[in-house]
Amino acid sequence: MKKDVIKSSPKVLGLDVSTKTIGWALFDIESKNLLELTHISPRPKPTVENKIEELILKSDIFRKKLEEYVGLGITTVVIEEPLLNSNNIWTVGTLMRFNTLICKEVYQVLGVVPEFISTYNSRKFAFPHLVQQNNKGKFVLFGSHPKDIDKKVVIWELVAKKEPQIVWGYTKNNTLKKENYDQTDAYCAALGYMKFKEIW
Repeated sequence: MKKDVIKSSPKVLGLDVSTKTIGWALFDIESKNLLELTHISPRPKPTVENKIEELILKSDIFRKKLEEYVGLGITTVVIEEPLLNSNNIWTVGTLMRFNTLICKEVYQVLGVVPEFISTYNSRKFAFPHLVQQNNKGKFVLFGSHPKDIDKKVVIWELVAKKEPQIVWGYTKNNTLKKENYDQTDAYCAALGYMKFKEIW
């Protein structure tokens, strides 16, 4: 977090929530400047067997990070809606439960009711040029890209180009760490929402 942040200036916080990692993107609303792009990977210690207890403990870790941002002027929190197209109903249920816990922490710590934006709308409004004509003549998101394109990589490339100051995390094999994609999804959620609502 930058030390020279003007606390009185309103901020928007974008979150990409998964049970392993939460992407985190903080913008100044007036200047539209990115203030912070990071992530949190909550790991309760000691580990617990009960999955619901684990989610509750993970949300506690998230809350402790969020508490560091009280008084910084966060007026809007945008969460990317979880993709519910998994074949595993347990995975979907777990993600929905965790999203609810995160919403509760945001509300209790910051006093802000979170807004939600779909992955489709976050990408469409954050980067409108991604809506292109496909081989059937329809204008769709990623229309000019091959069907097997890794959409998260495309989004990362666009954010990296827009924010050249960001230092990205790499593995020992010099490949991008998965957490980078959580961060760029959070970035997209905030940017897309602000454009969608015509605030920016």
